[in-house]
Amino acid sequence: MQRPIRKRGRPKGSISAKPAIGIQALDRGLDVLEALASHEGVTLTGLADYLDQSPATMHRVLATLKQRGYVEANTERQEWYVGPEAFRLGSAFLRRTNLVERSRSVMRDLMIRTGETSNLGIERDGDVLFVSQVETHETIRAFFPPGMRSPLHASGIGKALLSAFDDDRLEAFLKTATFTRFTDKTMVNAEELRESIRLTRRRGYSVDDEERTTGMRCVAASIANSYGEAVAGISISGPTIRMSDEKLHEIGRLVAAAAAEVSARLGAR
Repeated sequence: MQRPIRKRGRPKGSISAKPAIGIQALDRGLDVLEALASHEGVTLTGLADYLDQSPATMHRVLATLKQRGYVEANTERQEWYVGPEAFRLGSAFLRRTNLVERSRSVMRDLMIRTGETSNLGIERDGDVLFVSQVETHETIRAFFPPGMRSPLHASGIGKALLSAFDDDRLEAFLKTATFTRFTDKTMVNAEELRESIRLTRRRGYSVDDEERTTGMRCVAASIANSYGEAVAGISISGPTIRMSDEKLHEIGRLVAAAAAEVSARLGAR
């Protein structure tokens, strides 16, 4: 059974026939791709309801995108998904930088040494955007596929990146941040997060202690480029039963060393 999807988007009457800026059909097509990317299969009716558009309009958009390979359909389930062409186009973003390439072997080594999943993420629009992952072979493991987002305040990589902000930029973020609560351990106010960032700066790595997902921990450190700017974060994620309090410092030391190695590969001193 398809999970119910949360409505978002603009009401049907909110898009004028002649928009002052932009192209209406293109805008709708991009709305459809974003909606499909955020769900694991959506029916035509569900998509129309989610975007507040008519099923006929959505069918035309989907048919056009399917012709170009940007979406595909499961005829048995009558659900739509992002297609392979969208992945190919999105991959061009990663080709702009050698970050993923330079990090991959370090991430693989980090996964082997810790036995847990290694992740790579960058900051985008106030979120962590995961761009690469090396999974552990353990049955129970963390999963952050490339393209997934997570708020900065409830992410190991997010807090590592925040710790690299200068004080003015950090305070500006804290004043405008929305502290969404995900678990009982999520930090939901500025002072609590500020103290966590102070601790991160002192020890050289951050810890997400079941703040995003109950039963999961994440240890992360920031990666710098040749200008000394924090451009990404690397982390290790796994269940609390394996990432115990006794192991956190050793894992943190390994993560910090991995971040330093990737930074050096990017030209950081």
